Amino acid sequence: MKRYLLPFLLLPLTALAAGERLPYACDNGSRIDISFAPAGDGPPQATLHFSDSELTLPQVPAASGALYRADNIRLQTQGDEAIFDDGKGNTRRCTQGTTPPPQATATPASSSFLDIAGSITYRQRIALPPDAILIVRIQDIARAGGRARQLAEQRIELGGRQVPIPFAATIDRDLIGKKAQVTVSARIERRGKLLFVSDKSYPALHNGQPLHVAMQLKQVGSGKAR
Repeated sequence: MKRYLLPFLLLPLTALAAGERLPYACDNGSRIDISFAPAGDGPPQATLHFSDSELTLPQVPAASGALYRADNIRLQTQGDEAIFDDGKGNTRRCTQGTTPPPQATATPASSSFLDIAGSITYRQRIALPPDAILIVRIQDIARAGGRARQLAEQRIELGGRQVPIPFAATIDRDLIGKKAQVTVSARIERRGKLLFVSDKSYPALHNGQPLHVAMQLKQVGSGKAR
């Protein structure tokens, strides 16, 4: 995952993010300026402005507040509060403005997050076209009427990469109930045409803990993806 996520994270200072920069004072004495961009061609995103670089994180589903995440780097905001986890075990709790929150009130940023990861492959000995896109969906299928509730979706532009293809996504534990049946499905498309698809949903959790999901897709004939 890091091979294709990291290039868009660190941006030059000349690439200004849309939206006003809001100052946040953190419990470790540091300051972060954050700007928020609404949905355009992609999901809403938050840009963290540091002294010599910027870090842009796309928004992902969350039970409360707003969660922005790429790889293991996370920013969660609610009201004037923000929790930033740099993915290396360092967590900052921040408050909008110039007055930092008390250190005693700091809480772990990732306590309710579940990382769902795995790999995609197929049996056929054929190469994927360079403009193919892998779409991974995580859903809860334990709903009345048999309608699944989507928890997360990840779209990966493959750029010539071939199977096996790794994937990883984050869901908020608070989004699912005790009776949730969380599953993963995937499909590979090219210009709206479906090339490969999972013919079943793969379990993503066992006793509330994430499983490594190894999916084998089936090749399909011509036709538009649904």
